[in-house]
Amino acid sequence: MSHIKRNGTNQILSTSVEYHGFVFLAGITADDLSKDVKGQTAEILAKIDAALEEHGTDTTRLLSAQIWLKDIRDRDAMNELWVNWLPAGAQPARACVEANMASARHLVEIMITACK
Repeated sequence: MSHIKRNGTNQILSTSVEYHGFVFLAGITADDLSKDVKGQTAEILAKIDAALEEHGTDTTRLLSAQIWLKDIRDRDAMNELWVNWLPAGAQPARACVEANMASARHLVEIMITACK
């Protein structure tokens, strides 16, 4: 049976799971919730970069992304950073929806699946 590697595990979730060369990141949010949607998105993308690097992969290996926005009208602002962050030709399958967030101060949350 193949080994499942879990990181950042608590009673509710693991912040990442690696299995058979796939890396599954939990939904990532910003730490500084005083930032606007662009600020929170920039922080989240930096956290994703770090998590992918920790698993020996990067944004050229993204498979899918799920993005939740508190207000879908912030989609264009978030996408400005998203498009610049993605390497050319490495766009993942993606969903982006409006959602009630865990805290009213969270404006965006992103969940990624990548391969090694």
